[in-house]
Amino acid sequence: MANMNRTEARIRRHKRVRKDILGTADRPRLNVFRSTAEIYVQVVDDQAGHTLASASSIDHDLRSQMKGKSKTEQAKLVGQTVAERAKSKGITTVVFDRGGFRYMGRVKALAESAREAGLVF
Repeated sequence: MANMNRTEARIRRHKRVRKDILGTADRPRLNVFRSTAEIYVQVVDDQAGHTLASASSIDHDLRSQMKGKSKTEQAKLVGQTVAERAKSKGITTVVFDRGGFRYMGRVKALAESAREAGLVF
């Protein structure tokens, strides 16, 4: 256990948090995954096992806007986009799942821009 790498530690934190977080149809889970280069976000109904809305920094619609932006600016754009897509499907409140990542930097930027775009969490 002492030789745990960063990824294993994050997965362990995520499992610990996911024990208490569950996305329902009326309050789905806003799930964030951050790789070294990209950021991905999904709005998930865990009871039905469906992804209701999603956005990422490799999204075809956003690719042209990503050029020349910092990773944090890209995360803000992704957060704003997922909020708009969720709202178009009638989703206004979500439960935030940071995926075991610390609430800082890109994860925080994504969350704040999603809030500004109208998602409540």
